[in-house]
Amino acid sequence: MLACQAPMHEIDSAVAFKTWLASGPARKPAAVQAVDLSGETIESLSGRFDGALFLGCPLGGDAVASHLVAQGAAVLPVMPRFKFKVHRAFLYEVEELFAGFEADDPASFERTLDHQIYAQYLQDGKANPTSIQTSLARRMHDHSITDALMETIEGRKVVAVMGGHGMKRGDAFYGTVARVSRTLTRRGYLLVSGGGPGAMEATHVGAYFAARADADLDTAIEQLAVRPAGATQHEYQDKDWLHRAMAVRDKFPIPEGKEDDCLSVGIPTWLYGHEPPAPFATRIAKYFANSVREDGLLAIAKHGVIYAPGSAGTTQEVFQDAAQNHYGSMGFYSPMIMLGRDYWTNTRPVWPLLETVSRGKTYGELVCLTDDEDAVVRRIRSWDPDVYAAG
Repeated sequence: MLACQAPMHEIDSAVAFKTWLASGPARKPAAVQAVDLSGETIESLSGRFDGALFLGCPLGGDAVASHLVAQGAAVLPVMPRFKFKVHRAFLYEVEELFAGFEADDPASFERTLDHQIYAQYLQDGKANPTSIQTSLARRMHDHSITDALMETIEGRKVVAVMGGHGMKRGDAFYGTVARVSRTLTRRGYLLVSGGGPGAMEATHVGAYFAARADADLDTAIEQLAVRPAGATQHEYQDKDWLHRAMAVRDKFPIPEGKEDDCLSVGIPTWLYGHEPPAPFATRIAKYFANSVREDGLLAIAKHGVIYAPGSAGTTQEVFQDAAQNHYGSMGFYSPMIMLGRDYWTNTRPVWPLLETVSRGKTYGELVCLTDDEDAVVRRIRSWDPDVYAAG
């Protein structure tokens, strides 16, 4: 029988690195993640580094990198050719992805980091790059995003909301999703979504307002819903879509000391980079590989998935989730709540098939169709992970 390896110690700050470095030549292997080591010299990096990983750390030249490799380390260098960091220690935040955005300049979005990465993504072959360097860089980036995401959700009760990107901010379901997300966030759940516009944005709007008065959320949605003259079919294409969101964020900042009470995670992808990431998500786990992102989003939602009205993508996610529940492949069965009786029965009749395939299965007890906000919350809160663990 193989012995289980202990998790490698991860270092993501200069202080933690100095402490580890000072442990001497017998120091244990560690993964040093995106820590600026440009001030370190061959002399300061004394001793052996057997089994250590230096991932995306700025170093003081090739000689320092060569020294670390000679002393037993593996070095994944910074790749300045790319707009994104090949390895990062933390998830993105709105302030980083939208850096350079100016409320009085509609064209400023094109100068943001998010848009620059997307432009390079298109130039480098979209989902099928011809360069091995680009493929590897993206995969290493996505690996670091998954690692940071797992650290962020550790010990938390994760609930996902799926739904259409075309849902308008003035839609009744937008308000429903926002209120349900606010209630669940207040109850200690971590809300996640695909991190785009529409129903996904509503998820994060609700979580963002969890530490504020109920009336503030109502006012915010009213302001978000005001569209310009000559508006396009897709609301996220409005020239002021992001401007309205940023204005609401400025008017209603998260109260000081309440950041953790309003935490939510958007999980978008540059495959759909023409859609801006949800600006109300307080953490953003953005991927290049959409397949990794979609499968992972459902896998982490151990405490349930809420399905608001959506189109083909949401339908795919329903049955992808049903397959995971059907076989218990994630090690647990979790709630699947279809929000919108008429929509899921008549407009897009997914419910009759879902009800049929789940009948007689363990997760059949966890499948629900409702219009009632309180019923959604009750379903999520009544789920017992011990009762519904897959053998």
